[in-house]
Amino acid sequence: MPAANTERFYGGLPPFSDFAGIAALGDYHPVPDDWTVMITDVVSSTRAIAEGRYKDVNFIGAATITAILNIARNVSLPFAFGGDGGLVLVPPRLVQPARDALAALRKVSADLFGLDLRAAAIPVADLRVAGAELAVRRFELTRGNFLAMFSGGGIQLAERWLKDADAAAPYLIPPADSAPDLDGLSCRWEKLVPRGGRMMALIIRGTDQSEPAMRSDIARTMQAISDLIGGDPQQAAPVSDFSLRFRWPPSGIINEAKLHPGRFGSSVAYLRLLGISLLQWASQVFNRRVGAYDPAIYRRQLALNTDFRKFDGTLRLVLDVTEAQASAIEDWLDGEYRAGRLVYGSHVADHGLMTCLVFSLAANQHVHFVDNAEGGFALAAAAFKQRLDRLPGNRAGQGQS
Repeated sequence: MPAANTERFYGGLPPFSDFAGIAALGDYHPVPDDWTVMITDVVSSTRAIAEGRYKDVNFIGAATITAILNIARNVSLPFAFGGDGGLVLVPPRLVQPARDALAALRKVSADLFGLDLRAAAIPVADLRVAGAELAVRRFELTRGNFLAMFSGGGIQLAERWLKDADAAAPYLIPPADSAPDLDGLSCRWEKLVPRGGRMMALIIRGTDQSEPAMRSDIARTMQAISDLIGGDPQQAAPVSDFSLRFRWPPSGIINEAKLHPGRFGSSVAYLRLLGISLLQWASQVFNRRVGAYDPAIYRRQLALNTDFRKFDGTLRLVLDVTEAQASAIEDWLDGEYRAGRLVYGSHVADHGLMTCLVFSLAANQHVHFVDNAEGGFALAAAAFKQRLDRLPGNRAGQGQS
């Protein structure tokens, strides 16, 4: 593909809206060689989780995506949220601005949150030279709101390199003393309350990475989960009218004020956000529109615009389930693991977390990142890696989640 055409590569891909389409591996499009994977990971996130700081970890992971999308302007980019980090793929023209954005975010993460954010810029061409393909599709949540789905093993390899000091060395981005643009990033909703009593984070990958086996494993896994929860996993989405809670003042606006200090500093920003969130709270309570914010429309769109189902060569889910359903899913996955067909990691919590990226309320352009409270994807990933390491011959590949 000529270099002049690659910038509009992702935005020009045909979207799909049925999640079952993730198994159509022949419909994924190879990412151009001249694109770069911008990827981050919160170092020692397990310790931060043990200290009760997973909401901070999630917020910084989501900030990775926000900082880069805000420098992209009108260029559509594929991105993915991983709980304790995030990734965005960028074309050549945006590599340096994206590096600058992550360098600034590293400094902010350390100074304001005490979290060491590792960041790297890994060329897609380097992943291919190492034997990993990287292809992408656009999954349309609602009109104009998309999530990227990946195939080919490139994401797993980029994650493994990022976590390996020697492999990461050529790609690491040092911190820089500047301010990233995090406009649109917010965290005003309280913990998500599950209807079934449990939020379950799942990371699942087949041991046979051939295309026919992957298609079969995805279909079989999604069907098994549907059977065990008694319906379409969409009905077990973690965001619903039941799960959403908004109180005033929101506990999350402290983080928001830190990252949006404006001209007059975090204290003034906090007071400004108190006022804005009070209007939002009143709008929710009285179900009345305030400016561009229509609570009924926003809540309906919000429930649909979440990333509770995603695929990057590994299936990742957050589901609202009962205790019995969580145990049944765990038992089924354990049986598949013992039979050598799947590797998985899981984490169950009493609540979920949500971090919001709002581009335009008036145009209903917003995406919401969900995870379990108390560890979620980060702890599920640790369990996944332990099972992967015990697997004879490491048949599911070396990339950790």
